[in-house]
Amino acid sequence: MYIIHRHAVERHADAVTDSAYNRSLMKARVYVSLKTTVLDPQGQAVRAALAGLGHAAIVEVRQGKFFDITIADGLSREQARKDVETIAHEVLANPVIEEYRVEMAE
Repeated sequence: MYIIHRHAVERHADAVTDSAYNRSLMKARVYVSLKTTVLDPQGQAVRAALAGLGHAAIVEVRQGKFFDITIADGLSREQARKDVETIAHEVLANPVIEEYRVEMAE
């Protein structure tokens, strides 16, 4: 019993520390979706399924994804945004067929 209790206390202390640490970090979210000129078969399949479930008013569905990014202290907000924009363009999205949007958390 003592060992379980000790580990629970240690986990709680780690969670408190992690929580306090994460409050000072910047966060960004990158949304990536197919360009409107690119066919979206997954979106079309979802739209068809919705129509089959009685949601005939849904005309179009476009699928996408997002990435939550946490940035360490030490960067200015402007530099962090610039770095995330570069990562989005070069790594997270395929600029030939996808577009992306970066949002920095307040």
